[in-house]
Formats: sequence, structure tokens, C-alpha cells
Amino acid sequence: MPYAIIKTGGKQFRVEPGRTYKIPSLAGEAGGKIEFNDVLLGNDGKNVKTGVPSLDGAKVTGEIVRHGRGDKIIVFKQKRRKNYARKRGHRQGFTEVRINDISLG
Repeated sequence: MPYAIIKTGGKQFRVEPGRTYKIPSLAGEAGGKIEFNDVLLGNDGKNVKTGVPSLDGAKVTGEIVRHGRGDKIIVFKQKRRKNYARKRGHRQGFTEVRINDISLG
């Protein structure tokens, strides 16, 4: 099965055609097309190609399924004996992307 390792949002993801992934928030409307050009590694089922640092001419195309926000995490800070405690919640935004095609160039 072909796969690729792409870099987006400061993170790296191993992606395969036909699957959906939650990645850090991207600009674009739901249903719109998106293209990732920063492909670090690609496998077409027989050969593995690695880039230094990325593959020239390789791209991964996909479709934006939806935008959303993740589960809430609690950020709690405290300094003992100083009467200091802060409690805040945070929800990280994400974009759900369905990968359509991997082209290694």
C-alpha cells in the first residue's frame, strides 16, 4: 500500500490514500481541495524514496472534510505557599483531511 510522510503545521504525518487525518488548522472551506508539497518520504509499494530534506516534485492531494476543535484540556498552574493558582481550559483547533492521491513525481 502506498504511503507518504508529509510535514504540515510543524508536525509530521504518515498518510495513505483514502484515509482521513486530523491535522492542525488549515485555511480553506470544507469540501475544498488541498495540496501538500512538503513530502519527506514516499513509498509506492515497491520503491521507497527519501528526500533531503523533501522530495522534489512530490505532492499529496486531499480534500478538507471539516474544521473542528479537539477535546478540552485543563491547564493548571500553582506555586505552593504563594497563594497562586490559575486554572484554564484549552481546545486545539484541527482540520480533518481526506487524502485522495500521492504523487512522488
